[in-house]
Amino acid sequence: MKPVIMPKLGLTMKEGIIAKWLKKEGENVKKGEPVVEIETEKAVSEVEAPISGVLGKILAPEGSTVSVGKPIAIIIEPGEKLPPIEEISVLEAEEIERLSIRPPLEELVKVAKVIPMTGMRKTISERLSQSYRTAVHVTITTDVDMTKIIELRQRMLPEIEKVTKVPLTYTHILVKAVAHALKKHPIINSRLEDEQIKIFEDINIGVAVAVEEGLVVPVIRNVDKKSLTEIVLCLKNLIEKAEQGRLSSDDLSGGTFTITNLGMFGVNVFTPVINPPQSAILGVGAIVNKPVVVNGQIAIRPMMTLNLVFDHRIIDGVPAAKFLQTLKGILENPEFLTSEEKDFTNT
Repeated sequence: MKPVIMPKLGLTMKEGIIAKWLKKEGENVKKGEPVVEIETEKAVSEVEAPISGVLGKILAPEGSTVSVGKPIAIIIEPGEKLPPIEEISVLEAEEIERLSIRPPLEELVKVAKVIPMTGMRKTISERLSQSYRTAVHVTITTDVDMTKIIELRQRMLPEIEKVTKVPLTYTHILVKAVAHALKKHPIINSRLEDEQIKIFEDINIGVAVAVEEGLVVPVIRNVDKKSLTEIVLCLKNLIEKAEQGRLSSDDLSGGTFTITNLGMFGVNVFTPVINPPQSAILGVGAIVNKPVVVNGQIAIRPMMTLNLVFDHRIIDGVPAAKFLQTLKGILENPEFLTSEEKDFTNT
C-alpha cells in the first residue's frame, strides 16, 4: 500500500487544490500514470501513481484544499486489503521528498557552494529580519547636483591626503553634510524605545563597510563636532580595523544614523534596510552626468540620487522630505562645510 501525497510543486508551495481525479476508486493504475490534477497559484499539474495497483480510496475530493505532504489517496497492491479509514487519516508524509513529482533542488540546479548561516552572516540575517518585522519602511529619493561637491573635493584632496595618507572621498563629505542636516532635523536622529521616541543630542553616524564575511557598520561619534580631516582619519581607522577583523563592540554600537554608499558600483537607486534600532538610513547612488534644466537652459550636470529610508512609526513624510531637502541644499552649496576645518592641513 502506498499513499498518493500532495506534492511540493514549488519552493514556496504550502497547499494545493484537488482539481480533478483522473481515476475512480477501484480502478487499476500503473506506476507513473497520472491519477489526479493539482491546482496551485501558478499552474495545474498532474500527480502520478507511486506504484501499480488499485486506487483503493480517495481521501480528498475534488475542490478540496490539502496541505503539502498530506495523503490524498491510497493505492493498494494486488492481494492487499484497504486498511480502516481511521488508520489512513493519520498517515504522515515522511516520504514527501521521494514521492513528490519534483526532484530535490540539488537535482534541478547544480549547487556550487553551501555557506552556513553562522557568525556574521547569521547576525546580519537576524538584524535585517528584526528591522523588517518592526519598522515601517518608507523610501523617498531626491537628485542632487554634485558640481560644487566635486570642485570642493578636488580642491581639498591634496591637502587632506597629505595629512591622512588616504584620499578624501564623497562618503567623507556626505558624513559631514548629513551631520549638519541632522542638527536641523533632530527627529531623524532618533529611535523608538519602550513606546517612547528618543531624540539624541549626539550625532553618531554609522558607515556601512563591506568585508569578506558580510557587512559591518562602524560608527563615527560626534560627527557634528569633527572637521573633514578628523572624519577621514576616524573612518580610515575603522575601515582598517574592519578589514583586519579587529572592530570592538564600542566601534559598532551607539550609532544614531547610517549611510550606505553603492555609488562606486554604478548603482543609482536602491532601498537599504534600516539599521535597528535607528529610525532612518541614507542610501547613496552613483554620480552620473545627466541633462538638467539650469536657469531655463538644458545643461549636463553630475547628478547623484539620495535614497532616504525611514521608519514611518517615528517619522512622517514631511519631516523626512525636509531633511532630504536640507541635505540637498548643503551638498549643492557646500562651502561652509570647510569653515570648521582645523589646522591639520598646516602641519
